Amino acid sequence: MQIVTATDGLQETHAHEISELVWATGPVSYEYQFGDRALFDAAVIASWHQDGTLFAADATSLAVEDGALMGIEIGMAGPEFEARKHALAPMWRELIESGQVDRRDFQGLLERAGHAGWLNPVIHADTYYIHALSVKPGYRGKRIGYHLIQNAITNARERGFARFQLDVLSDNPAVEFYRSVGLEVLAETRAPKPAAFGVPPEYRMGMDLS
Repeated sequence: MQIVTATDGLQETHAHEISELVWATGPVSYEYQFGDRALFDAAVIASWHQDGTLFAADATSLAVEDGALMGIEIGMAGPEFEARKHALAPMWRELIESGQVDRRDFQGLLERAGHAGWLNPVIHADTYYIHALSVKPGYRGKRIGYHLIQNAITNARERGFARFQLDVLSDNPAVEFYRSVGLEVLAETRAPKPAAFGVPPEYRMGMDLS
């Protein structure tokens, strides 16, 4: 197995697999925010091809073996998270103008994303933040996630970050995995409207890198 950056060739090869991997990190949360799986898929696939956006290949490490994609880690410097969200604006305009996304669906997404945004505490500048870490079902139990997160921790240390953090829904079995690699729960947040939909509280988990 190798952990590699999503270069141009790999970006195209695995583009069709990224949406499902990201969705698996928090289905109930994404279902609440996007309302429709097709809308989510369109957003992730478009973002994957646009550097500097939230789900872009330029922020992604891939776990691959013999040409097969096993898992991904999407991570960034703390301040990049909001910057990458805002960078999605031109992408949304293109999707709406092309007819791939209905403007009314997009307005609903903006409102629900605003509600869900309260689940995520501020990410500080000295923090490396994992936006998504996901392993394909057929490769789970083979320590792929462990190698991905250890690679991310090592890279974060080498780049001089003081803290390493991520957000995970509190009912996700990955919580225990993150504890096993040294992360602890730093905060628990609940947002009323997502909670009424069935979105559980979210944990901000992290560790100091110093």
